[in-house]
Amino acid sequence: MKMKCIIVDDEPIARIGIKKSLIGIPQLELTGEFNSAESASLFMENHAVDLVFLDIQMSGVNGLEFARSIPRQTLVIFTTAFSEYAVDSYEVDAVDYLVKPIDGTRFRKAVDKAIGYHQLLMAEEQRTAVENTGEHHIFIRSERRFFKVRFDEILFIEGLKDYVVIQLQNRRLITRLNIKGIHELLPQRVFLRVNRSSIVNKEHIDSFDNNDVFIEDYEIAIGESYRELFFTDLMKKE
Repeated sequence: MKMKCIIVDDEPIARIGIKKSLIGIPQLELTGEFNSAESASLFMENHAVDLVFLDIQMSGVNGLEFARSIPRQTLVIFTTAFSEYAVDSYEVDAVDYLVKPIDGTRFRKAVDKAIGYHQLLMAEEQRTAVENTGEHHIFIRSERRFFKVRFDEILFIEGLKDYVVIQLQNRRLITRLNIKGIHELLPQRVFLRVNRSSIVNKEHIDSFDNNDVFIEDYEIAIGESYRELFFTDLMKKE
């Protein structure tokens, strides 16, 4: 079944650009486009929406405020001209954050991530997430099974609505648990929280700068309130 998506942006040219980018992605069905959060909200009262391409700076209700009001099962990809809102997007569990002008490859990467997360959410049951933990592993309930996950296999973990997505080296697992809850179950010497919705495995960090952590092909923003702890922890002598 296709994911139903809408575009919310007060710039007509931006909406046209996103519509062109959606051509050739058979998993998505565009069911509406709107120039304000208010008109999109009215539409969503009577229509199910799986994914919203959402601008931030709009007249009236801005994108961040709107994202906080939509159904929890609806995923969001922010599309904005302002890079300074990237960290704020984690406050509403956004799937991704794209800065205009949007690169086609980067757009497809964000869409593929949303499709993957949607499939995981649809397959997951509303059940207890963690069975038990060991010294080097944790058992995670996902897709009606229990998976033994070694801590050293985990690249990072992201919060997604009422779930967390565990990114391993060769697959993703989703389970019903909040980011704070799973962080408390992980060895603190290895796993470090870098923003409200993300935990990274320090052993897998390839590089970082003042704003982002890079793990393989993934880029994860460092939150303002987490930055000092991050640099202190990474730079300390063993």
